[in-house]
Amino acid sequence: MTQDRLTLGRQGEDAAAQYLQSMGMKIVERNLSTPVGEIDLVVRNRKILAFVEVKTRRGTAFGSPAEAVGPRKQRQIVRTAKWYLNDSPHKGLQPRFDVIAIIVQGDDFQIEHIPNAFEV
Repeated sequence: MTQDRLTLGRQGEDAAAQYLQSMGMKIVERNLSTPVGEIDLVVRNRKILAFVEVKTRRGTAFGSPAEAVGPRKQRQIVRTAKWYLNDSPHKGLQPRFDVIAIIVQGDDFQIEHIPNAFEV
């Protein structure tokens, strides 16, 4: 992965975290890494524990950022979430899978939040 893509991804995750916090959600984990996969953000809102995949792009020439979260990526996120919940103090919360799609245009971030983007 090039440095530019790493920087873009980090900027997107930072913008997504700020957005979610502004919506009253609490960041529980950032860049959760488990033996079975990685999840960008884990956030809590009341009795919901949302596992959030953040996709950031500079444009839509190759499709929308949300389209990059296909069935294979969804299965990996679900597998990672199950692993996390198996040994977590958040076990009793309702899990949800969100996607945040960000398009960066100069210094502007267009944020699209898709709650319940997919189900198990």
